[in-house]
Amino acid sequence: MAKILLVEDETSVASFINRGLTEEGYEVSLAFTGDEGLHMATSFEFDLLILDIMLPGINGLELCKTIRRKNNKTPILFLTALGTTENVVNGLDTGADDYLVKPFKFIELLARIRSLLRRTENIQPTEEIHDGMLRFADLVLDDYSKTVKRNGQPISLTATEYRLLMVLMKNARRVLSRMDILEHVWDVNFEMGTNVVDVYVNYLRKKIDKNFDTKLIHTVIGMGYVLKEGDED
Repeated sequence: MAKILLVEDETSVASFINRGLTEEGYEVSLAFTGDEGLHMATSFEFDLLILDIMLPGINGLELCKTIRRKNNKTPILFLTALGTTENVVNGLDTGADDYLVKPFKFIELLARIRSLLRRTENIQPTEEIHDGMLRFADLVLDDYSKTVKRNGQPISLTATEYRLLMVLMKNARRVLSRMDILEHVWDVNFEMGTNVVDVYVNYLRKKIDKNFDTKLIHTVIGMGYVLKEGDED
């Protein structure tokens, strides 16, 4: 039985979600303020965190940032009425894994939850990973410790940046379209257009390539992105 922490200050919404998830077999814990949510998220183990953004005390964005700073890798789903692309990107940039805009259908919430839980439950080393490691040029990703190094230098990534880099490394020298990346990093249920891919590739470039002479992440104009050595075509 998956354990879910729901941090939502609107009691009617919290009650609705709690009742529905409980009926689906999930074990739900409730918090009604950001401070209470932080205490619970850092004191107990959960399989998934569902956070509203507009919360009394610590808001959802700050709550997510704080949780991630404590190296907590638990999947986080934001629920909010703020649905513009900029707000979505800001939310994901704090370390959240997905974003659902109010009002939403309960069946869609269930789909997002199942997708996030599958993403963590099904993490298994593939044939491309040896001893939990992915290597490309001087870039090394250790999927057991969830760490990344380039030329021996540690690189700190958010959970989303980490997944994006893993997809690029598993498909090294293969051009991936924006939709390919959306489906593998944010899952097929993520519907918000492709701008978020460009934003996150830019974030990743600043961390992976900025301080190194050899650039690894390249744009293929009109087609997508590719991880390769050498200059862009």
